[in-house]
Amino acid sequence: MCAAEPAEDKDTYMAPKKTADKRRNRVVPLAEAITGMLDPVLKKRGFASRDLLAHWASMAPAPYDRVAMPDRLAWPRSDKGQGAGKGSHEGATLYLRCMAGHQLALAHEGERIASAINRYYGYLLVGQVRLSATPMSEPPRPPAPRPAVAPEALQRVEQRLAGVEDEGLREALRLLGAGVVRQGARS
Repeated sequence: MCAAEPAEDKDTYMAPKKTADKRRNRVVPLAEAITGMLDPVLKKRGFASRDLLAHWASMAPAPYDRVAMPDRLAWPRSDKGQGAGKGSHEGATLYLRCMAGHQLALAHEGERIASAINRYYGYLLVGQVRLSATPMSEPPRPPAPRPAVAPEALQRVEQRLAGVEDEGLREALRLLGAGVVRQGARS
């Protein structure tokens, strides 16, 4: 039957197969919601799963768990003349991003890092470790601590608020006054 001819029996149509309902009528954790979106990105970088990234702090030796992070895994290409299993005993090359000033130590400690990862997994995953050209970004610094406010300045704010009758307004003005006094202490 060609496409131009009508079907002989219209009752023979099959119902379309139902696909998995993507709609979730419940609250889901963010990790579960973005799982499907992260997997293709991670596979592009050579990671079969996100375990290496998620558990980096527990598998990498100190201090490299804080100053370096996995960038990508490069798997060796197998030669067509070799058997399927012969080229797979090398392990992958792990490229690490690291903070400035740690490149030299990281280059020398590559075998130690590879053995720690292989020990974590229980098999030869990483054959060698190399540095990535992309540097690791610095972690955000914690905000500066608030300067201490002199108790005399807070007492002056309390004295000025003595005439305010509404408790909610007085508390809001107290917080505002403390902030103004603290801002004045910085400059």
